[in-house]
Amino acid sequence: MNTSDTDPRPHWLGTLLYPAALLAVFLGGQLLLGGAGVPASQRAALAALPTLAALLLTLPLRLRRTWGDNQPWRRLGVRQPLPRPLLRGLIKAFLLLTLLELGLAWTGQLQWRPALSPGLLLNGLGLGLGVGFAEELLFRGWLQGELELLVGRQRGLILQATVFSLAHTRFNLPPLQLVGLLGGLLLLGLALGLQRRADGGSLWGAVGLHAGLVGGWLVLNQGLLPVSADAPAWLMGPNNPIGGLLGWLGLTLLLLARRRWW
Repeated sequence: MNTSDTDPRPHWLGTLLYPAALLAVFLGGQLLLGGAGVPASQRAALAALPTLAALLLTLPLRLRRTWGDNQPWRRLGVRQPLPRPLLRGLIKAFLLLTLLELGLAWTGQLQWRPALSPGLLLNGLGLGLGVGFAEELLFRGWLQGELELLVGRQRGLILQATVFSLAHTRFNLPPLQLVGLLGGLLLLGLALGLQRRADGGSLWGAVGLHAGLVGGWLVLNQGLLPVSADAPAWLMGPNNPIGGLLGWLGLTLLLLARRRWW
């Protein structure tokens, strides 16, 4: 890593404006697609493509200018060793999903309804890797590093997880479900941040964990073991298992296993 002698640091205004600019690209893309007659169900996925392109193009420039780093992709953890951290992340996702499925099966909330297809498997793979890479690059690659420069290592970790939680929560939920989802997403953000630290700065373990949870849950819920519509929200979460008791339990166990990297 090559940094300048003045040890440049980001400023809060730039840290706030950078994701706001990416969000503007995303929302603007959706508006343009809507005006072109693209169905509403497809707009978000299509608008994500130019947003990801903008992220990939601008992020190295920001790190060079604001962090003073001449090897931005290495600093972000992308040019670190890939196979082993990625595999470890996928294994952790598998274990978390297994714990979740066992808990749901024990409480009688699962239905055996196999409907696997190549299309569903490809959809799960593409969605998992796409969401996992893009969000980990933004949250654990850029945001966590930038916040650590601004407020320190520990507070930066907690603050990025808080931002991650707020960015993914639906605020129209009933209060208890909202608290459950916010808390579960906070735990996930912490677990992903600690996963990167445990991998020596490589981003790929966090990508594997994130991708495995997103893609694995899609395949399981739509292709093998759909959850009963009557499953209680306190157990299952509000259409997202991370916001329920089982999700909290699994993520807490993962955090305990990663406590040495706090």
